[in-house]
Amino acid sequence: MVGAGALLVVLGLVGGDAQVRGVVRDGSSGEALARVRVQLAPPGRETVTGASGEFLLESLEPGEYTLRCSTVGYRVAERRFRLQSGEVKEFEVILSPETLRQVETIEVRADPFEPLRPETPSELRLEGNETKNLASVLADDPLRAVQALPGVASNDDADSRFALRGASFERIGLYLDGVLLATPFHMVAAEQATGTLTAFQGDALEAIALYGGAPPVRFEDRTAGALDLLTREGSRTRPSLRATASASNASVLAEGPLARRRGSWIAGVRKSYLQYIIDRTVKAEPTLAFGFLDAQGRLSFDLGRSHQFTLSALDGVSDLDRTRVRTRLGVNAPMLADHRFTFATVAWRWMAPAGLLLENRAAWVRERYTNRNREEWALAGGASGEWVWKGSGTWAWRGGQTLEFGGVLRRRRTDGFVNQYQLSPLLVRRLDEFRGRGLYAGGYVQQGAHLAGGRVHLAAGARWDRLDVSGALAASPQASLAFAPRPGTRLQVGWGQYAQFPDLNWLYSPLGRPSLAPERATHYLAAIEQRLGERSRLRLELYNRQDRDLLFRPWYEPRLSAGRILPWRLDAPVENSLRGYARGFDLFLQRRTANGLTGWVSYSLSYARLRDAVSGARFNADYDQRHAVNVYLGWRLRPSVHLSTRWVYGSGFPVPGFLRRDQARYWLAEERNRTRLEPYQRADFRLNKAFVFRRWKATLYAEVVNLFNRDNYRFSSFDGYNARTGQAFVAVDRTLPILPSAGLVFEL
Repeated sequence: MVGAGALLVVLGLVGGDAQVRGVVRDGSSGEALARVRVQLAPPGRETVTGASGEFLLESLEPGEYTLRCSTVGYRVAERRFRLQSGEVKEFEVILSPETLRQVETIEVRADPFEPLRPETPSELRLEGNETKNLASVLADDPLRAVQALPGVASNDDADSRFALRGASFERIGLYLDGVLLATPFHMVAAEQATGTLTAFQGDALEAIALYGGAPPVRFEDRTAGALDLLTREGSRTRPSLRATASASNASVLAEGPLARRRGSWIAGVRKSYLQYIIDRTVKAEPTLAFGFLDAQGRLSFDLGRSHQFTLSALDGVSDLDRTRVRTRLGVNAPMLADHRFTFATVAWRWMAPAGLLLENRAAWVRERYTNRNREEWALAGGASGEWVWKGSGTWAWRGGQTLEFGGVLRRRRTDGFVNQYQLSPLLVRRLDEFRGRGLYAGGYVQQGAHLAGGRVHLAAGARWDRLDVSGALAASPQASLAFAPRPGTRLQVGWGQYAQFPDLNWLYSPLGRPSLAPERATHYLAAIEQRLGERSRLRLELYNRQDRDLLFRPWYEPRLSAGRILPWRLDAPVENSLRGYARGFDLFLQRRTANGLTGWVSYSLSYARLRDAVSGARFNADYDQRHAVNVYLGWRLRPSVHLSTRWVYGSGFPVPGFLRRDQARYWLAEERNRTRLEPYQRADFRLNKAFVFRRWKATLYAEVVNLFNRDNYRFSSFDGYNARTGQAFVAVDRTLPILPSAGLVFEL
């Protein structure tokens, strides 16, 4: 009996010497991930990866096991395997950020700041979970994340749009999968003080890149910058479901593989219930908050090894209903409003022989809106549509040599109106009315070259664009140079000319004319960047943007002239009368890592001045913000806990118009944009807490917006003036107070 017991002990020791070891990596960057919980079931063994991302589980019995790796901000990864006696099993586990599709292989990047487009010196991009952590729990809007980037300015908590180096959002191109979109928002259209929310989910985006100066030649019809957003494919590994509920909306996003991983699908729907909350909690003041519903989907399929077909669609509706405060609304304030935005696209990509990549895309865009007042009379309404073809090609025709080319055709139509009412006696005035069509055509070509063993990159190109309504033709040459004099140091310069044609509503409006010229801008940019270790950099970017032929209504706004009041002219025409400049620099320190402290600290100094050639007025641009500080810091503190904070400071936009402020009152003045809003300052704090179960995962997002309860204000509207005294009536709204919010995400 003693001998048999000893034999069993020996056999147990021999059979329990198997091991499981490996390393966990980030699926987007290849960086080793620390603080990852590694669980082995059965028998419930677990460990946490160290700084090198490695893990080790020893003294294991033979049998069937499941290895599960999880950490906050990443999708759970599982591996099922069989372990033999004495076997050492090794794994490389890939964890995909929650905002990206599930992958099993990675393309390791040695440089976390390597630009996606080497020909531009101004690329800033959001990666991994940066978009999610900056989007705000309350709104969960990817453009709110962009507002935290260096050089970006926004002092309106209700608006997803932003200003860039003194230029309004209308001069910044938003390109979704390469297609220029003007208003992809939930909003109350034709209203000056409206809130906006992006009409697509951030979880469905693959990448976000902002080009604040000298943007690449492939972006058309914008003069101040470009925001490039790419939607992502669904997972080709396994189906998954992600359900989110927050204080303002709920959403569901599902994805999965097709036809033995030859394709994938992804679909999502999002519904707001903020309107219902406000209706039941806010009793005193009317509000412009609105409800919305949107849905989107994408289908990708590989037709052989070199062809890929993609079909995607997006549809969003929003509505405003303020009937409960009907008696407190003015006759020209919207009580009922609805807005619908639809976008559909089909694309084909061909990886041809000899290093040639071709892509063709056809898209359809539509927008419709109506606004009605307290009497349910029409205040504004309109519709626009656009058929788009866009093609591009890239040919790596020799080592280090790349030729890029492309073209675009956009068949556009628009119609709409704006009414103004007066009571006692009842009068209705048609402020604007437009209807028309136009064909926009453009193309580009660019040659790039890597020289001196990759230390030098040169690019030169040009694009040409034409709109048939005016017959104007715009040619826009561009060039850039990047030079690395030593490892870790990069010098970049860029120059380019850009054109933006007037919207059709101005070309066909009585306030405009078909002969309006395109707006033009010339960008000069220089940057120096120094790496501080493998994952940190210090960057200084200087810019000078020369603007001309900008659209303006010189005599629209009331003002003082030689002590006399020049009245408000609602019929003042639009002219190409503005020219000026935007000059300054962005200085920022950035660290990008999946482990430890990540984020950036930036300071921006900007001067944006304009001159009106018709009236002779000289003034600061409407979005001239002299000083700005943007800070984002994040830290995955434990396998289940991530902390992040955001702090934004802006020295204040001008109050647009010929105004001066005397304490709490406004008066007409001789100088435009003389008065500024108070500085804007907001700090947000966010906690992400993950709970991992056997078959599903839950993540709690808790956030405090405006942590220090600072009073911030936005310009709302100019409501008229006293023609005898010159007193002006300006509406300035307070933005968000301190506001806690929370959201919960379930992943299956």
